[in-house]
Amino acid sequence: MDAYVVLKVAHVLGVVLFVGNIIVTAVWKGMADRTGRPEVVGFAQRLVTLTDWVFTLPGVLLVLFAGLAMAHVGGLSTSETPWIWHGLVLFTVSGLIWAGVLIPLQIVQGKAARAFEHGGVIPERYWRLNRQWFIWGIAATVLPVINIAIMVVK
Repeated sequence: MDAYVVLKVAHVLGVVLFVGNIIVTAVWKGMADRTGRPEVVGFAQRLVTLTDWVFTLPGVLLVLFAGLAMAHVGGLSTSETPWIWHGLVLFTVSGLIWAGVLIPLQIVQGKAARAFEHGGVIPERYWRLNRQWFIWGIAATVLPVINIAIMVVK
């Protein structure tokens, strides 16, 4: 198996980890939140952070480094190949939303969840932050999905 094929497998695995986790996390967190049960909501909130570290971050790293390496091995310029350039822009914007908005929201929500998880009332502030998390999360998810379409159609 040549280097390009190995990089392509790593890239696709990264996409599966990255996009799969952000979509699945939103679904099961939404279902947990609908219960309104502090212990379930708190548990789900903790796992959002855990799965970001275990699945999303490694997926991001695989997508980025394997993708850039494939471009290099294939002799493609990242700045002069439109589908690669557009992909990098969408990936970067999604990453900025994740790092600049979603992670800070998750940190605040996580602290709040620790306070109510073992017997307490879920405060309205948690729900306000949760709505923001879902809205920004949709944006951070739609961008990579568009990115997948660009990469496949190229």
